[in-house]
Amino acid sequence: MSYQLLDGKKISEEILNEIAEKVRTIKEKGGKIPHLAAILVGSDGASITYVNNKVKSCERVGFKSTLIQYDAGISEEELLDKVIEINEDSDIDGLIVQSPLPKHISESKVVQTISPEKDVDGFHPTNFGRLALGLPTYVSATPNGVIEMLKRYAIPTEGKHCVVIGRSNIVGSPMSILMSRNAYPGNATVTLCHSRTKDLKSLTLQADIIIVALGKAEFLTADMVKQGAVVIDVGITRVADSTKKSGYRLLGDVKFDEVAPKCSYITPVPGGVGLTTIASLLSNTLKAANKEVY
Repeated sequence: MSYQLLDGKKISEEILNEIAEKVRTIKEKGGKIPHLAAILVGSDGASITYVNNKVKSCERVGFKSTLIQYDAGISEEELLDKVIEINEDSDIDGLIVQSPLPKHISESKVVQTISPEKDVDGFHPTNFGRLALGLPTYVSATPNGVIEMLKRYAIPTEGKHCVVIGRSNIVGSPMSILMSRNAYPGNATVTLCHSRTKDLKSLTLQADIIIVALGKAEFLTADMVKQGAVVIDVGITRVADSTKKSGYRLLGDVKFDEVAPKCSYITPVPGGVGLTTIASLLSNTLKAANKEVY
């Protein structure tokens, strides 16, 4: 059967255009321009690219943005002091600290130090708790991007069996909550799978919707997917490739060429969920500036 690509570029363009329109209205009324701050520690190539894309997207929609960079040797205390300083800066609406962080810095401590009101990544325990209880919150950007994709392509989710592979606090767990909530997209019967799941293939073969967020290149193969399934690939792994100018290529968690022909809808990598993630982050920043959550 022929499959339809879930185009992350198209969806993110739509969201960014909507945000830019709202920012124009705020400016016309002399309101507060949303301001996003990002802290980058070290020189991880993927992180630098990602943060630069966030800054560019801020410019595009008319946000203010601040990028603070430190070398990998910064002490945990110094980084936490900076986070506290930004918490207290009334001009900054949203703060993200790009992961991964160096080994000597506790990511958990950093996340918990960010004020929940400025935690536009949606990682703070308060925001995660609000998500679990169905209260207004900042939904983590990647799961929110997936939800926007399902919504904007009008993919039915009610009563469907959704298998989520991966249980991280950033993607898998919030994804399972969102897909099971009493809303659209949602109302699915959700199975959350992970490294200890027995006979994963028997579960994925039952799934109408598969969301893979493992970070293992080409993990999901054609024999694990039933005809007509919707497959959403959240994974992205750099694989060495001497034929590319960059020296690497990007692969998802899905073996795309063999899985795609069995699908009704599938996301590409790159060009899928990754692009909607940044748009969702800006969406959360707009909410923060408008005091929609707190």
